[in-house]
Amino acid sequence: MYVQELRPVAGSLGLSALVAALPLVIVLVLLGVARVKAHVAGLAGLLAAALVAWLAYGMPVGQTLSGAAQGAAFGLFPILWIVVNALWVYRMTVHTRHFDVLRRSFGRLSDDPRIQALVVAFCFGALLEALAGFGAPVAICAVMLVALGFDPVRAAFVALVANTAPVAFGAMGTPVVTLAQVTGLPLDSVASVVGRQTPLLALAVPLVLVGLVDGRRGLRETWVPALACGTAFAAAQFVAANHFSAQLADIGASLAGAAALAAVPHTRVPATEAVRVHVLTGARSEELDEPDPRPEIVRAYAPYALIVVIFCVAQIPAVKDRLARATRTVDWPFLDVVGPDGAPAGGNVFTWPVLSTGGTLVLLAGVTTAAVLGVHARVALREWVATVVELRFAMLTVTSLLALAYVMNLSGQAATIGHFVAAAGPGLAFLSPVLGWFGVAVTGSDTSANALFGALQVTAARESGLSPELLAAANTSGGVLGKMISPQNLTIACAAVGLAGREGDLLRKVLPWSLGLLLAMCLIVVGQSSPLLDWTLP
Repeated sequence: MYVQELRPVAGSLGLSALVAALPLVIVLVLLGVARVKAHVAGLAGLLAAALVAWLAYGMPVGQTLSGAAQGAAFGLFPILWIVVNALWVYRMTVHTRHFDVLRRSFGRLSDDPRIQALVVAFCFGALLEALAGFGAPVAICAVMLVALGFDPVRAAFVALVANTAPVAFGAMGTPVVTLAQVTGLPLDSVASVVGRQTPLLALAVPLVLVGLVDGRRGLRETWVPALACGTAFAAAQFVAANHFSAQLADIGASLAGAAALAAVPHTRVPATEAVRVHVLTGARSEELDEPDPRPEIVRAYAPYALIVVIFCVAQIPAVKDRLARATRTVDWPFLDVVGPDGAPAGGNVFTWPVLSTGGTLVLLAGVTTAAVLGVHARVALREWVATVVELRFAMLTVTSLLALAYVMNLSGQAATIGHFVAAAGPGLAFLSPVLGWFGVAVTGSDTSANALFGALQVTAARESGLSPELLAAANTSGGVLGKMISPQNLTIACAAVGLAGREGDLLRKVLPWSLGLLLAMCLIVVGQSSPLLDWTLP
């Protein structure tokens, strides 16, 4: 049995926290300063965490390796199981060209470039974030905006800022699923609080986007559809996260936002020539004018409809119970850890939801999608394998960071840092979103930031008397605002629109918006930690 110790270094909490923070410092310095590949930084951080656990905390080598293996296993299933299958569905739509049909369908909703920015960057970008994530929405939406005639810089700028509100529930809820696992908090509780924070961002982001596209005139002339879009998106995200399924939050929100835009009469008002000349400084792709038969449009929407239907069916109590019966819970071998209070650590047990996990449901939707789109089984399998190959380095990054997180949590390193950070007292509520923002800004992933800092936030919350669910959620909600300034996302955006080497210019444009929205999120969390807004929490 290994008993966690909070002050293993000279009996000092401060020195112990300094040593415990070394793995995180190494990861962040390698990513942010040395600019090494994310998977290399993750592996280096894992090695550092294992050495600190062994040498400073006295955790047996066997238990350290076993804890790392469990973290890697969780990274593969259910996290990467969700991501691979979701991206596979997207790849099949690209293979059959139904993705292009869907893109043209969205493009025909309005000829006003300000509305097109909402449809493409905000609504469609959120749909892509729900299914794929990992930078794909920024790249795809930026390219689509350029095809519509947007200047490349403006297209990249808009795509980055739009990719905020959906990130917390991206890749079928992967960030919140990871957060629940590493913190030991119930998924429903964490998702519910996140679902009462990020919708507030969703209300503002569409208004910000039309302002970015066309300044004050854009706000004055299109605030009605922008507000309708943001309100519908926020409402759907709130309802799904709190009362239905975190995995469906972004899919439902993106479709609700698009539906609200289509229903508002202002959306169909033709843009004036002055607006088009001011906004559209590039060449419009003639491909957007190709007609599409109605059956093909229906088939283009089918994959997303299938995912919604399958997840809805999975929430029916009888079906949910039957799927849950396939869940396997095992005592993880060579692992016997108790906390300082003598209570067994949650990592001693590994839960494997074989059928009820989002990845398996998306796989079922993918198989059905292949049949609907007429994809041969051999081609579908080839696309699945190609998806795994495409994500190979992302898989190594996720598994190494989850292994690092598990070693830090099981050895007691995260608890030491959490107790030390708790000294911030009431100021912790304000700093909590900043930590998540910093983590995503450096790693480029809300999932990774939750793996690194989730347990730390919960420990600090309990020590300071704040709600663990609130600070855990704040890590995610603050993190989404770091996405637009992460080097990975900036590079992806610039490469997509042909601006390689101009990442610095783009960073200077998006940084003020990232910081401004972060300040708003910090104030929201502070309010929720006090009687001012605590009524908004479940």
